[in-house]
Amino acid sequence: MKPAFLTLVLALGWTGITGSFAGANLLLGLAIGGLAVWLLREHLAAPAAFRKLRAAADLALFFAWELLKSAVRVALVVIRPDIGAAVRPAIVAVPLTLESDAGIALLANMITLTPGTLSIDVAADRSVLYVHVLEFAGKEALLADIAGGFERRVKELLP
Repeated sequence: MKPAFLTLVLALGWTGITGSFAGANLLLGLAIGGLAVWLLREHLAAPAAFRKLRAAADLALFFAWELLKSAVRVALVVIRPDIGAAVRPAIVAVPLTLESDAGIALLANMITLTPGTLSIDVAADRSVLYVHVLEFAGKEALLADIAGGFERRVKELLP
């Protein structure tokens, strides 16, 4: 990303956060953004840093979205008068493609923090993660959700 463009984005972010799009506030945002870009110029120049930052932002946004969706789903299960019919618990063995301990730990924690799912254990050879789910709709769908969602994004961040 070009430094001038990044400075402009930071300035617009500043004006959005402060709620004032006045010329003086925009100039202050440009000054603060320019200073930030100048101070971080060595770190911002590396494309790998941008990829990591983008991967981290993508993972955080995806986690927030999944957190919201699953919280609503669990809330709808809980408020049902026939909760026994809505709950279909299961323990599923999820094959892992992640190899690093940090990646496996991050994946397991994100699964645990998402309402309705709980990471139980990791196989000794670190090839399988055992996950408890509140609403089991099918193994293929769950594996596709985890592999194509959390695991893919964790792998981009922590290869």
